[in-house]
Formats: sequence, C-alpha cells, structure tokens
Amino acid sequence: MPKKTIKDIELRGKRVFTRVDFNVPRAQDGSISDDTKIRAALPTISYLLQHGAAVILASHLGRPKGQVQENLRLRAVAERLEQLLGQKVIYVRAVTGPEVTQAAQELQPGRVLLLENVRFHPGETKNDPELAKEYAALADLFVSDAFGTAHRAHASNVGIAAYLPAVAGFLMEKEINNLSRTLHNPQKPVVAIVGGSKTADKIGVLTNFLRLADTILLGGGMANTFLAAKSYQLGKSLVEKEQLQQAAAVMKAAEKHGVRLCLPVDVTVAFGLHEAAGACNVNVDAVPADMMVVDIGEETRKLFAAYIRGAGTVIWNGPLGVFETDAFARGTIAVAQAVAASAAFSIIGGGDVVAAVEKAGVANNISHLSTGGGATLEFWEGKELPGIAVIQDL
Repeated sequence: MPKKTIKDIELRGKRVFTRVDFNVPRAQDGSISDDTKIRAALPTISYLLQHGAAVILASHLGRPKGQVQENLRLRAVAERLEQLLGQKVIYVRAVTGPEVTQAAQELQPGRVLLLENVRFHPGETKNDPELAKEYAALADLFVSDAFGTAHRAHASNVGIAAYLPAVAGFLMEKEINNLSRTLHNPQKPVVAIVGGSKTADKIGVLTNFLRLADTILLGGGMANTFLAAKSYQLGKSLVEKEQLQQAAAVMKAAEKHGVRLCLPVDVTVAFGLHEAAGACNVNVDAVPADMMVVDIGEETRKLFAAYIRGAGTVIWNGPLGVFETDAFARGTIAVAQAVAASAAFSIIGGGDVVAAVEKAGVANNISHLSTGGGATLEFWEGKELPGIAVIQDL
C-alpha cells in the first residue's frame, strides 16, 4: 500500500525527528571507511532543510547493547555529514535529557541536530514507550528513512510513531517501491541469486522465491548443504547437516512449482577458508577429502551468467564464495559483472554483495542497491516490516 512521504506534508517551521541509518563501516582508528549510508540519506535531509524544517537526526551505530561505548559515538558521523551537507551539524553526546531537549528547542529551521547513538539507551531496542515519548516531545513530525532497521521494532523507528505523524523519507520510499516491484510486478523471467553461508537464514526467502522466480541460482556455503542433500561428498566443506532435509524439501518444491533451481556444477576448493595457496577448480563430484569449497567454479560462473543474460528481473542476496579472501571472491565478482551487463531490472541486497558490486566497479549499472540486509530479506520473504507498517498510508 502506498505510504505518505515528506512530499505529502507541510514542513515549514516544523521540527522533524528523522530516523536515518548511519551504521557505517569504520576503520580500526574509528574513521569512516565507507560513507555510502550517509550519502543515501542526503536527499531526504536536503529536502527537509530546503523546505524550512529543523532536522533532528537519530541513528544507531554498532551493537552497544544499551551501554555507552566511546568507540561507537557518532562524532565522526557528524563531521562527515557536515562535509557532505556543507553546513554545521550540531552534535549532542546524549540520546535524551536536558541537553538534548534544549538543543532541540533552540534548533532553527534549516539547521541540523544529530543525537548520540540511540542504542546507548537500554530502552531503544526494547521499544520502550517512555523513551519513544521523549523522542516525540522533541519534534512535530516523524520521518522514517532507515530502511536497514525497518525489520526491528525499536523506540526511534516504531515506538515514536505512536505519538507523532509518521511519513517516509526518500530512501525509504525508494526501497519500498523497488522491492515491491520485484514482488508484485516483476518483468519475466525472474532470476533469483541466493548465496551466503547459512541455509537456515535463507529458507524463508527461498520458499517465497519459489512462487516468484523462474530460475534460482544457489551459491556460497548454503549451496554445499543442497549438494550434500543430493549425496555429493564435499570433503571438509561447511555443510549444515541439520538443514539437509529442509534443503531436500526446497528442491522438491522447486520441481513441483516448475522452478529451475541451479546448483554449482564445479567449485573452487582450498585447504582453508583463507588459504589461497593450493586452491584449484574441480567438478562438484570430485572435491578432495582434505579440501573445502570456497567459491563457485569457472563453468558455474558461465552457466549463471547465461541465465542472467536472459532475465527480465534479477534479485540477489548473499555472496557466492568466501568473499573476504580476494582469491575466493572471483565467482561473486563475475556474477556481479554479468548482472551489470544484463538488460534486466536488478536489485542487490546485503552488504557483502553490494561491496562486491562496488569492488567490481559496476555499481552504477545495477538498478537498485538495497541498503537493507535483514530488512531486505524479510521484505522478500513477504513479511510486514514494523518500521514500514507505522508509516501513514497515502
């Protein structure tokens, strides 16, 4: 159902509590190593400022579990945001309290205030209504623009909507529209690429893709479990033995639905997850007993690319190998290049795959890079996300 956005309300002179996702990757020295998430929020922030709103920003960073952690403060985020906006960002080292209240009351239209990491407060992840009321007291409106946390019912993205009118920012609107397009009106044929290490994490989305996709391409550690369910011997590879029956059931359901479910026909094997020395390409029925699968093989890359070339829509979640090791990222990068070269409407979700696309230099050729990990997966599973449900319907 269409949701109200910041274009549908009067903003001038209003204080706007805006939940963004500034959970950015950081280097060992605490500096921001990738500001993609900050840049993704700029269209919403800029629009609010241009239309006369006083903007109060709230975000989490990491998982401090309700405790103040100095290395998870948002000072570096505030400084980077200042550079990108070209204006001063007022930053308070608190989530709630007199300092926050005063800063919000004194905030003028066209100015930006950034609160401290909301997960420093123990009530944030518990969706504490009292904390939500404190957030709401700071503002006149609530703008939801953190799609990456939309699957979590927390005080700053769900609880606050009980006390303030809630509308979507541009990033949230973009995510909803693009992901909905793949679920409800995809251009056929639909090719779904599913990777990652754990079958258990992907069963829900795989089951939903059986109703949606024409072809499903499986890679990553989870493909090992499916291969093992077909009685392949995979040496020392990661195999989730407790998921073998589930994998067999998915393959049987795919056959029933007429969905082509493609497993690797060859693989890259190595002596360890991060040991490139001695790695080689073998057929899936010839994995040495003392080696493990670390990537899809050369023939599999060609096979997957052929299906991708003929697709009308491509949706992808999860890397197809041990992406952290450059030598074992080749399959993921090759498939990223194939997706980028195709004429299909393409959506990629999940940090590792987005990083692969950027590493391959083809990010600009993907229709939509989703900012959500778990949120994207749950959306594709067909679940109602609490962070979207609270936004007012249009």
